[in-house]
Amino acid sequence: MKLPLSWLSDYTDISGVTPKEYDARLTMSGSKVEEVYYLGAEIENVVTGKVLSVVDHPDSDHLKICQLDVGKEEPVQIVTGAPNVTPESVGEICPVALHKSTLPGGVKITKGKLRGVASNGMMCSFQELGLTHGCVPYACENGILFLPEGTPVGEDIRKVLGLDDYVADFEITSNRPDCLSVIGLARETAATFDRPFHVNAPAVKGVGDDINKYMSVEVKDPDLCPRYTARLVRNIKIEPSPAWMRERLHASGVRPINNIVDITNYVMLEYGQPMHAFDYSCLSDGKIVVRRARNGESIQTLDGVDHDLTDKMLAICDNDKPVAVAGVMGGANSEIEDDTRTVVFESACFHGATVRVTAKALGMRTEASGRFEKGLDPRMTLDAVNRACELVEQLGAGEVIDGIIDVDNSDPNPKRLPFEPDKMNGLLGLSLSDAEQQAYLEKLGFTVENGEVIVPSFRTDIARMCDLAEEVARMYGYDKIPTTLYAGEMVQGEYTPKQQAERAAALVCREAGFDESMTHSFISPKFYDMIGWAEDDPRRISTTILNPLGEDFSIMRTTVLPSMLESLSHNHAHRNPTASLYELGTIYTPAVKDGKADPDVLPHEEKVLTLGSYGRLSFFQFKGVIEAICRELNIKGVQFVPEKNNPSYHPGRCANVLIGGEQIGVFGTVHPTVAGRYGLSGEVLAAELRMDALFAAIDPVKLYHPLPKFPASTRDIAVLVDDAVPAASMQAAIEKAAGAILESVKLFDVYKGKGIPEGKKSVAYSLSLRAPDRTLTDEECDKAMKNALAALEKDLGAALRS
Repeated sequence: MKLPLSWLSDYTDISGVTPKEYDARLTMSGSKVEEVYYLGAEIENVVTGKVLSVVDHPDSDHLKICQLDVGKEEPVQIVTGAPNVTPESVGEICPVALHKSTLPGGVKITKGKLRGVASNGMMCSFQELGLTHGCVPYACENGILFLPEGTPVGEDIRKVLGLDDYVADFEITSNRPDCLSVIGLARETAATFDRPFHVNAPAVKGVGDDINKYMSVEVKDPDLCPRYTARLVRNIKIEPSPAWMRERLHASGVRPINNIVDITNYVMLEYGQPMHAFDYSCLSDGKIVVRRARNGESIQTLDGVDHDLTDKMLAICDNDKPVAVAGVMGGANSEIEDDTRTVVFESACFHGATVRVTAKALGMRTEASGRFEKGLDPRMTLDAVNRACELVEQLGAGEVIDGIIDVDNSDPNPKRLPFEPDKMNGLLGLSLSDAEQQAYLEKLGFTVENGEVIVPSFRTDIARMCDLAEEVARMYGYDKIPTTLYAGEMVQGEYTPKQQAERAAALVCREAGFDESMTHSFISPKFYDMIGWAEDDPRRISTTILNPLGEDFSIMRTTVLPSMLESLSHNHAHRNPTASLYELGTIYTPAVKDGKADPDVLPHEEKVLTLGSYGRLSFFQFKGVIEAICRELNIKGVQFVPEKNNPSYHPGRCANVLIGGEQIGVFGTVHPTVAGRYGLSGEVLAAELRMDALFAAIDPVKLYHPLPKFPASTRDIAVLVDDAVPAASMQAAIEKAAGAILESVKLFDVYKGKGIPEGKKSVAYSLSLRAPDRTLTDEECDKAMKNALAALEKDLGAALRS
C-alpha cells in the first residue's frame, strides 16, 4: 500500500514529523513501513521554461534552435528535434533539464553541441519525466510536454507536477484490511503520534428524482453478499480528472484514466472499499441481480478475456446475463464508454473466501479481489458510494439522482468483548491503569462501556482478550515493555551430537572464508542436464511435487550441486571476482518402484555439506578445507581416490573422499562444460560430503598429546613419478616407510614443464621428524628418509629428482 504523506492532511496533522521518524514510529506501532521515498528523487535540476523563440537549425531539416526563459538572467539555448516544437510554440511553457541535471532511470543531461550548435540542456516529454499520459492528459503523445497556461517560469518541475511529495510504502498483513486505505493508515498515524483524527461524512446534494424509478437490486445469495449499495448518476461527462486527483493516484501507484474510473479508484484507495461503475444503458430493465453464476454461463471481462463461470462463483447480473464477476472484475458488456450518459455506482461487500476461489479459478488477481479476500467491513459500502457521488459533484462529472438502494443483510450488532485490564497487564507484564488502557483503545476507534469493549466494525481481526492486549501493547510501545524473566521452570536446552557436528563443520567453512548459502529444496528437472547427468542415471529419479509453483520448482532435489552452481553463477554474473560458498542442504532420495519414485513412500532425507568456490582457492587449498573439516570432527583415515567417471567434474582433477573404504563424498574441479553452462569461467571447485557418513566416522575419543620437549628435524624430498600416480598414494607410502619418528608429511609442490620428461611430474614433500624422548641424530633421520625413498621407488616407480 503506497501512501502519499500529503494525503494524510485530509484526516490528521503530521506537521513537524520527518519521513525517517514517520517510518520508525509507524513500524514500531505495528504498521510496517518498507520504505519512505521521495517521489521525485530521480529528478534534479529540471525547471519550467518559457519558449522565447524557435528557428530552424542551419545544418538540419528537422532540428530547431530554441531560446527559453528559465527564470535566470540570460535565456538558455536548447536544440531539439521534437515534432511539436514550431515557431507557433513561442509562449509555451515546458520542462527544461538544465546542464548537469538528472532524469528518471539515471539519465544525466549535460550541455553539448548538435550539428555544431550549442545546446545547454534538454526540453522534456512526459515519458522522460517518468509519467504516463493519464498523468498529463493534455500532453502530446510524441513530443515535448507543454504545460497549462499560467504555469510559473523557473519553478522546480517536481512542484509543478506534484512530484514533491514523500510516499510511504506499507506492508499490510492479511489480518488488517482496514489499513489497505488512506483513512485506515491515517487512523494509525493519528494514534501513533497522538494527533487528532477526523473523517468528514460525505455530503451529496443530489438533483431530485428517485433512483427507485430507474433500477432495482435483488440479492439472491446474502451469505455471499452481505451488503450491496448502489447510486445512480446521470448526464455523465467523461473527461480527465483534475490535477490534484491525478497526482494522488499516480503517487499511489495507480494510473489515471478518466474522471469516472479515477473516482472509483480514488475511493478504493481512500476508504479501502472497491467500487465498480456500470453503464446503466447496458442493464436489462435496470435490474441488478446478485446470484451464483449458472454452469455454462460466460462473460468477457474488462481486460478482453472470455471466462466460463460455474455455480461456485458469484456474479452481478441483469435480467439476462452476467455483467460482472463479483469482487474481481466488471464485464466488457457494461463498460463505461465515451458516449455513456448514466452510470450505476456499485459499492458492495462480498464473501472473501468465495472471491479468492473465483479469482484463482479464473486466473485473475485484481486490486479489488486482493481486498475482498481479506474480509471487508460491510459498514463501509454506504460511505464509499456517497463519497464517490460527492466527488462526482465536486468534479462536475454528472448529476446524482436522489435515493440509495441499500440491500443490507449484515449483522448490525457490533462485537463486544469483556474489558479485563488485570488480565491484559498480566499478559503484557505491565502495570497500566484501567484509564490508560482505555485511552489507548479509544485512540484506535474502540469504545469501552459498562465493562465491555465495543470493537469497531472495521477491525475484523479482533476476537479475544489477547487481541485487545496487543492493541494496548503497540500503542504503549513494544520498546518500552520491560524485560522479565520466565516465571515457570527453566529447561536447559542443548544441541544434539549431530547438530554439534554440523555446527563444527560450518564453523570450519566460515573460518576458511566461505559464506553460507541457502537454496530451495525443489528444483527443475533441467538442472540434472546442467550438471551432465546421463538420461538413464538413477540419481535423476526424484520425488515430484503435486502442486508446484512452476516447472522450475517441480521436483525435490537429489543433489545440491546444481543449486550451489546457480549461487556461484549469480555472484559471477554480478561481477563478484571471487566467491566461496557452503550449504548444509537436504537431499531427498525417493523409494523406487517400477523405475519411478514411489508416491506412497516418503523420500529419504539426508543432509549434504556442499562447497563451491571460484577465483580464490587452488585445487590443493580446496582439498585442505575438506581435510580441516575432517580434522575438526576428529575423523581419521581419510583417503582421496582419483575419480575419472563423474560427469560433473573434470576427469583429471576429481577425487572420491573415502573413510574406512566407504565413499562419503566427492570433490574436484567442475567440468569446464558444466561450468560453461552456468556462465562460469576459470577453475570452479566443488565438493559434496554426506553429513550422516561424516557423523558416523567421528572418533568420540580425543587423545591428548603433550607439547614436544625436543626439537623436530625437517627434511624435504622431491621425486619424479608418472603423471598418473596420485599424490595421496605417495604420501601413504612415505608415512608407512618412514617409521614412528615421522611426525607429519606435507605436499608443498607439484611441477610439470621445462626439465621434466613427458608423462612425468615432480612432486615435493616436507617431512617433520621428531622423537618424544630425545633429540634425533642425523643417522636416524637419514635412515627414515632412505626408507621413504626406497618405498616410493619400489611401490610407485619414483626416482629421486637430481
